[in-house]
Amino acid sequence: MYNQSMKDLLTRRVSKILPDQADFEKLIGSKKIRLYQGFDPTGGRLHLGHTIGLRKLMEFAKAGHEVIMLFGTGTVLVGDPSLRDSARKLITQDEINENIKNWKKQVEKIVDFDLVTIKQNGDWLTKLALKEIINIASNISSVQLFKRDNFTRRIERGDTVWYHETMYPLLQGYDSVAMDVDLEIGGTDQEFNMLIGRELQRKMNNREKYVLETPMILGTDGKTMSKTSGNCIFLDEKPEDMYSKLMTVHDDLIPTYFELLTDVPMKEVMALNPNNPISNKKRLAYDITRQFNGEDGAKRGEQHYEQVVSAKAVDPTLAPIKIASNLIETLKAANLGVSNGDIKRTIEQGGVEVDGIKITDPLAVIKGSVIKYGKSIRRKLE
Repeated sequence: MYNQSMKDLLTRRVSKILPDQADFEKLIGSKKIRLYQGFDPTGGRLHLGHTIGLRKLMEFAKAGHEVIMLFGTGTVLVGDPSLRDSARKLITQDEINENIKNWKKQVEKIVDFDLVTIKQNGDWLTKLALKEIINIASNISSVQLFKRDNFTRRIERGDTVWYHETMYPLLQGYDSVAMDVDLEIGGTDQEFNMLIGRELQRKMNNREKYVLETPMILGTDGKTMSKTSGNCIFLDEKPEDMYSKLMTVHDDLIPTYFELLTDVPMKEVMALNPNNPISNKKRLAYDITRQFNGEDGAKRGEQHYEQVVSAKAVDPTLAPIKIASNLIETLKAANLGVSNGDIKRTIEQGGVEVDGIKITDPLAVIKGSVIKYGKSIRRKLE
């Protein structure tokens, strides 16, 4: 029977379903399916954009379908070239293991690990014999592989496309064959790889595999959320910072954030009053902060925003920052809970002010009474 939950399963957090949504709807209406999403074990800190696919997986899991979360411990030996215009550095097994541990810790608030199966594709990819690899490769043309946009750009620039990078879509695609799945979930940036998997599934297992693409989310500045852009809201943010950052999201993105990052019913999302963006944004900030920091954390974030950020006041709970030889050294010694790389990036992108004056040079010698870092940190200087 078709109901609201089925409609949400097919539409909410969904960009497109390939090759045909109507056929996929018939499939999940007739049986429980096996599906998965692959996760890159090279990343350390996750942001809200990473949670969209996870929420979609949990929707399928709660509907009774067999859900697999697959860590690319085999494909990481190659390195995913998606959205990359240069070759990717490889990492060690110890780094991979630590990243997986951190990854699971960051998402445990929204993922019920009792409802999913965790797998690693290194368990089968690293055991493939040469004959098997050749057989997999024989199903996909080299012309097809080199049609990737990022490969084409690199070739046009005269840069190198390494042979091992062309193997990545084949190896990721083979995951669908090895696990014999009905569906793969991934971001729109993964369409090429997922469709290679669909083709391999059809040719090697003689059956269909569907692809469900989830949307990419925009960051606090209205551009695609990414670590390099400095516009991320990270899952391990302190509640005060998470709430305050969410309050800076562009007004026109509020409905999208509700749809992609919360479980607020779509009927309520559609009914949001566009003429009251502050109220809507406060509800959004509280909901998301609560998901990752609990009710007490959400209340702290709300209180901090009202008493410090909105009032443009210095946070009275934090000790003054001692001025060091330059701006970046001053902030490094301030125990802000972020990496040195994040500090440098925030400075260069205009996220630091001293007495209301923006400073973008990390090596600038500073003096003043108040420093503002990012959207929510205001502390005295001494």
